[in-house]
Amino acid sequence: MQYLDVNVWLVGDILLKADRMSMANSLELRVPFLDKEVFKVASRIPRKLRVNKENTKFAMRKAAMKHLPDATAQKKKLGFPVPIRVWMREEKYYNIIKAAFTSKTAKQFFNTGVLMKFLDDHFKGKRDNNRKIWTVFVFLIWYDIYFNGGSHEPGDMPVIK
Repeated sequence: MQYLDVNVWLVGDILLKADRMSMANSLELRVPFLDKEVFKVASRIPRKLRVNKENTKFAMRKAAMKHLPDATAQKKKLGFPVPIRVWMREEKYYNIIKAAFTSKTAKQFFNTGVLMKFLDDHFKGKRDNNRKIWTVFVFLIWYDIYFNGGSHEPGDMPVIK
């Protein structure tokens, strides 16, 4: 798994996205754990000290415990989540998505009754439909921009007309 992560997923996905996002915002991104010397040392650490049944980065966490509080050293891996599921439960964004889900474009491709059921159930906290909602919403925005001539300013929450 680590071999695939390093040679496929990291290079073709994570680092590519990080590079594009940092360059788009005039930032210089550093990935210190991918330094050749650090990587060479890390790759020699026995597997049982890298990952075990209890946690990931076992040796690094043990080292961190000497200098950081236990809660920090043992904290679960988080990534970079965006609170889309929470935003979709706010009335402002619910209404924006509702407008998209009931648009002429949505009716062209989807059963809008089903879309609204996903949205309403999510909004009311009955189900977590955020991935389904987001996927369809992004498709509708994309279609609006590239096929309906819609214009959306970067940073604005787009509204499908």
